[in-house]
Amino acid sequence: MKAEDWDARYSQAETVWGTPPNPVVVEFATSLPAGRALDLACGEGRHALWLATRGWETTGVDFSAVAIEKAREIATQAPRRVRDRLAYAVDDITTTDVSGYDLVLMIFVHLDPAQRRAVVSRIIDGLKPEGILIILGHDTLNATEGVGGPPDHEILYTPEDLKSDLDGRLDVLTAERRYRDTESGTAIDALLVARKPDPWQLT
Repeated sequence: MKAEDWDARYSQAETVWGTPPNPVVVEFATSLPAGRALDLACGEGRHALWLATRGWETTGVDFSAVAIEKAREIATQAPRRVRDRLAYAVDDITTTDVSGYDLVLMIFVHLDPAQRRAVVSRIIDGLKPEGILIILGHDTLNATEGVGGPPDHEILYTPEDLKSDLDGRLDVLTAERRYRDTESGTAIDALLVARKPDPWQLT
């Protein structure tokens, strides 16, 4: 979908994805020490805002100007100290600056495989040592056995696809399918959590 398509979608509802963070993000990010975080394709900013409330210096990026405007409006309800840790930008996630972060989120980001691999490679280059990458999205199986998700099967992926994208450059902490109950049935997601090795750490 183009930015204009997402602008239209975000204009049709008060919040498209709701305001609470995804439970998987909460599960894996809660125990991490706060640092600098980047939320790619952040939409209305629910994960960026949640991270900022937990002490992270967070940037949310999306190519939909409508989504970013809504994210900024929602953030005005947060305390000043939280807003001071939070920034939103309208930008293309395939070219935006991804360097110098301790945590990068790609939550339900679906690109064609070549674009996805290129973005992941850039993220790996830019991650700080011991930085974490979390990718969560609609699994390939979801197209035939689950509900919801993009109609274009090519942009779906499996945990093995995501592990392959890393090219052995990150340590895989979790790579698995997750089953998610929705009003329409059970959705099947692919999850990857990986850490960048610290070159100075003794093994």
